[in-house]
Amino acid sequence: MRQPITSLPSLTCFRAAAELESFSAAADQLNLTHGAVSRAVRLLEDDLGAALFERRNRRVFLTENGRRLARAVDEGFARIEQAIADIRQSEAGVPVTLSCEPTLLMRYLIPRLPDFQERFPDITLQLVAGGGPVRLDANIQFAIRRNDFSIPNRYRTTELFDEEIGPVCRADLVELFFENGQLKPNALCLHTRTRPQAWAQWFELTGTRRAEATGQSFEHFYFSLQAAVAGLGVAIGPKRQVHDDVENGLLAAPLGFRRDGSLYVLLSERSSPQGRVEKALLTWLGETLG
Repeated sequence: MRQPITSLPSLTCFRAAAELESFSAAADQLNLTHGAVSRAVRLLEDDLGAALFERRNRRVFLTENGRRLARAVDEGFARIEQAIADIRQSEAGVPVTLSCEPTLLMRYLIPRLPDFQERFPDITLQLVAGGGPVRLDANIQFAIRRNDFSIPNRYRTTELFDEEIGPVCRADLVELFFENGQLKPNALCLHTRTRPQAWAQWFELTGTRRAEATGQSFEHFYFSLQAAVAGLGVAIGPKRQVHDDVENGLLAAPLGFRRDGSLYVLLSERSSPQGRVEKALLTWLGETLG
């Protein structure tokens, strides 16, 4: 049988005193008297039959048992606080904001958002476009990014998928741009300013030799892929960003895809335990992007 736990107020007083190593400071933080905190800690020690603090010269120091309990109480309260936050968020209908790189957002996640809404009707997921470094706060709780920049240590990173790239063109123009499993020398290559080395990287990955690929340049990756759909030339397409167009027969990837060494990750605050919302998001992303 489970042993009854001393009242939560005693644990609350112990938690504050353990963090501050001061009954007086804990009392100030909790708006209690020094005596109330001291009595609550003493009650807990009597219940456990073990000293949690060493009392010396009007100061208190955690014992080994005290440190063990402090770690457990911190973890337990953190889980409770996260559950309360999740419940309040779902009951209040407050949206959870996920920032995602624009091309992946527009061409892959948004078409699949109805599936998330159907599976998790109590979570309002709001998607916003953004790339590169991001600041997670009350306005943006999560972010999907390619790990091509320095990610702060304060963020938890969960791997989602490896980036895979390959040349793509309009499906009915494959013979115009490709021959014998090779890109024709005169094929018009579509470039993008957001990934200016995409073609050079492809040639390096495949070990092919070719003069610097020339062709039209676009402001963003998304535009270069739309240009490929329009039949203007051949673009370097990330596998997931072109998945639906390939499946629907709009685009073709005659040479397949290669891993380029980068990967996409989900960023979240490391200081917060994984709550119900983050676990639901990871489950959905794992199944959707995997």
